[in-house]
Amino acid sequence: MKFYRLKHLVPAVAFTLAMGTSSCIGDLNVDPTIDKSTSVEFNRDPIFAKIYANMALTGNIGPAGNGDIDGIDEGTSDFFRQLWNMNELPTDEAVCCWGDAGVPEYNFAQWDASHGMMTAMYYRLYFGITMANYFLENTVDDATAADLRAEARFLRALYYYYAMDFYGNIPLIVKVSTEQAEQSDRKTIYEFIEKELLECVDDMKEPRTNTYGRADKAAAWLLLARLYLNAEVYTGTPQWGLAVTYAEKVLESGYTLCKPYKNLFMGDNDTNGAQNEIILPILQDGIDIQNYGCGTFLIAATHKTDMNNAGTSENWAGNRARKQMMSMFFPNNDAPNVDENEMVRQAKDDRALFYGKDRELEVEDISNFTHGYSCAKFTNKYSTGATPKDAKFVDMDVPFMRVAEAYLILAEAKTRLELPNEAKPYIDDLRDRANATKQPTYSLNDICDEWCREFAFEGRRRIDLIRFGKFGGNTDYVWDWKGGTKEGTNFDAYRNLYPIPTKERVANPNLEQNFGY
Repeated sequence: MKFYRLKHLVPAVAFTLAMGTSSCIGDLNVDPTIDKSTSVEFNRDPIFAKIYANMALTGNIGPAGNGDIDGIDEGTSDFFRQLWNMNELPTDEAVCCWGDAGVPEYNFAQWDASHGMMTAMYYRLYFGITMANYFLENTVDDATAADLRAEARFLRALYYYYAMDFYGNIPLIVKVSTEQAEQSDRKTIYEFIEKELLECVDDMKEPRTNTYGRADKAAAWLLLARLYLNAEVYTGTPQWGLAVTYAEKVLESGYTLCKPYKNLFMGDNDTNGAQNEIILPILQDGIDIQNYGCGTFLIAATHKTDMNNAGTSENWAGNRARKQMMSMFFPNNDAPNVDENEMVRQAKDDRALFYGKDRELEVEDISNFTHGYSCAKFTNKYSTGATPKDAKFVDMDVPFMRVAEAYLILAEAKTRLELPNEAKPYIDDLRDRANATKQPTYSLNDICDEWCREFAFEGRRRIDLIRFGKFGGNTDYVWDWKGGTKEGTNFDAYRNLYPIPTKERVANPNLEQNFGY
């Protein structure tokens, strides 16, 4: 079956399955809203769309109402919003001034196993896994569903990737069941993800032939390259060579770098050339996909009314840059107090999309949005000047997986394989695209910084810092407010993992807590 843009196939139905997560959840405050005792007639295409919609929507009735996850504000339960919080706020890139329960703990890396947002993300991931399991169980004999089944397996592997990355030793569930799941170690989950991707990729659509918004072979190759790049973290055994192999397949797939860079993050990034770089977007639409997470969150949470108009009425003034983020573009800590256009010019790097007017470089007061420069990277404005579809909710698709990642995977993996001359051209290409000066050589530290510049505020920094040994357990790199002090203080290596949520462990006694919690 051919789908015409999944953003037009959002299923407005309630799902009642036999079992949703790893345990009988009972009356817990936070859980996927899945009835444990009843079932419904399987409806293939809406269920398939819902596996994707788990990344883009929070429930079944617009931006609020009949949410997937109970016990938390529905907009806050958004997949990408919580992924962003967990991967950005504890790092050297971002800080949030809101006092919402859970935000300060992310800012300072001081969460515990009862953290509500972290718990909601756990259930969001397993909700997606459950939907994929349900779909796969009911399409075993469907001869017309080979490509759909392959995509469902890819999405299940994607959700498992983040569950493994965040929580480590987790339940491995491949069917809908009422039984309490056993816990698997991280290496077992890693091997499952690898096997799923290697098996499903052959049945996925060829690169750039699938409906926009759906995964193709290049998405599976990129997820494999990402998995192998972090293999030493996940299993103790590096796989730099395999990271190179699959990143090269991505570069050969036909996806290309978008010019100009800023087009990647605009309201028309599905048509303005950015679609040539974006391998897998999280679809957004101001009319058909309304959500207080994803694109709306990225734009609204980084903007204040004193900034240049971002094409939406929403200016939540929450997330902004720590000083160390700005030092990636201004190493002498002399970032000017100018708007994003002048910032780019003075940084001599098109990726320096930060707003410094009436802002302080130093974050002296966490609760003050003007302490810290504002990220102006994301906007709902159109490159053509056309008017967005809605005054509030945005059209900007989240560029969730894009080909630039393969460039940096190749640069890093080849450098770790002691092939610096082969690594250099990939960073040079990214810096050429950004109109930034190329360097004669690039060390691993340079590459770590380049990850920050290229993917600033895109929801991945924690993963990179862990791989470079600069997050938990590090003793020689601090940033403002790291660990809860203005000058920064190191925190223990056990915080490279989030805890298994207390509510899940109460519900399932088979689960042991991660060390340190």
